[in-house]
Amino acid sequence: MKKTPRFLQSRPSFSVILSIFLGIGVVTSLLADSSFLHVSFDPTRELYEEINKTFLKSWKEKKGSEFKIQQSHGGSGKQARAVIDGLDADVVSLALSYDIDSIASKSKLIETNWQSKLPNKSTPYYSTIIFLVRKSNPKNIKNWDDIVKPGISVITPNPKTSGGARWNYLAAYGYAKRKFKSDEKATEFIKALYQNTSVLDTGARGSTTTFVNRKIGDVLITWENEAKLALDEEKRSGKNSLEVIYPSESIKAETPVAVVTKTAKEKGNLEKATAYLEFLYTKEGQTIIAKHFFRPIDPVVAKTSAKDFPNLKLFSLSDLGETWDTAQKKHFADGGIFDAIYKTK
Repeated sequence: MKKTPRFLQSRPSFSVILSIFLGIGVVTSLLADSSFLHVSFDPTRELYEEINKTFLKSWKEKKGSEFKIQQSHGGSGKQARAVIDGLDADVVSLALSYDIDSIASKSKLIETNWQSKLPNKSTPYYSTIIFLVRKSNPKNIKNWDDIVKPGISVITPNPKTSGGARWNYLAAYGYAKRKFKSDEKATEFIKALYQNTSVLDTGARGSTTTFVNRKIGDVLITWENEAKLALDEEKRSGKNSLEVIYPSESIKAETPVAVVTKTAKEKGNLEKATAYLEFLYTKEGQTIIAKHFFRPIDPVVAKTSAKDFPNLKLFSLSDLGETWDTAQKKHFADGGIFDAIYKTK
């Protein structure tokens, strides 16, 4: 009598196979329920640590379920590229709309009309660009003109990888363009700034580390919230070696958010992702945003937190006659103005 091969002897019944597949479905569902990824830019780490705790508590009270939010931080441009290349973010909060548009156009993971999904063009808060200097301001840095003088060592990230660096660049360029009424003179101004730049880190937090911890440079060009967080950290550690300087004017740095719709749907997280970003617009969310020195858009919260945000004259990208598409091509794309002025260094 012919023997049945061993692997067929142990073949499971159809009901067993069905149970296995159903079990895999349950595991997949559980993994989707517990895996939620927020991809953001450098200076938002502390902000979203508190946002996450508060939101998850509210979610549990309303829905009776729990999940974990994982955070990923880095230079905004690098983060956008990571999502395009497969990092499975459910939501993104990046330094500028161009980076979210890049994800939408290159990967189709985000709807092209993402800015219409939430109030204020999906921008729940904004910031601006200021200076951090050594205590007592030994180089007497008060305005943009001072950081292009010979002998000043400037720290700013690389605009090729950092959204904050692109805002830094455009704040300086915009100041010069508005002052001199000339694109050519603005380009000369920005060239002088980068001639003074000694280190180009990939992201804003890296530049803060270079300036604060490694003690390199005379002035750090940075986000308003990043400068103030550095001061707070100094106070907690009993140090007093830094000082914040507000220039005469700066750029309004709008920092948008978006659901990564396709990924969130595939992971079963679309409802969570939408609710998470909507929470940023609530009074509670806006209060946490102001606490971490980002400027809230809610007028009531903005009024109550006004003491933390000096009434700085802000100009917008459109005031410079630019959109992010034109600015990217003109200044930051391969062969753009930044490449031309930095190569000459």
